[in-house]
Amino acid sequence: MNAPRVSVSAIEQALRDALAPESLQVIDESHLHAGHAGAASGGHYRVLIRSARFAGSSRIGRHRLVYDALAGLIPLGIHALAIEADAA
Repeated sequence: MNAPRVSVSAIEQALRDALAPESLQVIDESHLHAGHAGAASGGHYRVLIRSARFAGSSRIGRHRLVYDALAGLIPLGIHALAIEADAA
């Protein structure tokens, strides 16, 4: 049984609300992982984000901010998240 997928628009809205990005792109890459054991537990997404909120943060700090922004959505169907986050 496949898990429900979180929509790209829900991910985008959560990131916009939390991080006020200068630029944001969320790509659903779930189709690239069809048949993968974890694919049944949720979608695979790539986030490209640029925000002034990342200024002075390490790579790990930027990723934590993204994960914090998506904390409510992760259990609803995000299995994997690739993040490219830069300061504006």
